[in-house]
Amino acid sequence: MYFIFHIPFMPYKQTLQVVLVIAIAGILFSGYLSYYELFVPEGCQDAIVSCGEKKVTIATLPACVYGFIMYSIVFTLTAFSLYKNRALKTKNDK
Repeated sequence: MYFIFHIPFMPYKQTLQVVLVIAIAGILFSGYLSYYELFVPEGCQDAIVSCGEKKVTIATLPACVYGFIMYSIVFTLTAFSLYKNRALKTKNDK
C-alpha cells in the first residue's frame, strides 16, 4: 500500500509518552468543563471556554463528563503501560 505522506516511525515508549500528555490535556479540559457544568449554577456561561449552546446530555450527565471519564481511562492505561515497561526493563537489567 502506498502512502502519500511519510509518517516516521516513533518508538513505543515515546508514543506512550505522547498519548499520556494528550490524555493529561484532555483530563484538564474536560474536567474544567465538567466542573462548571455540574457544580456552578450558571453552567458554562461563566467559564473561559464555552460549552456550546445545546445542552447535550447522556443519561442526565453532560457530554463533557463522559470525556473526562474516557480521558481518565486512557491516562490510567497509558501510565500503567509506561510503568510496567519501566519495571520490565529494570528487571531485565539485573
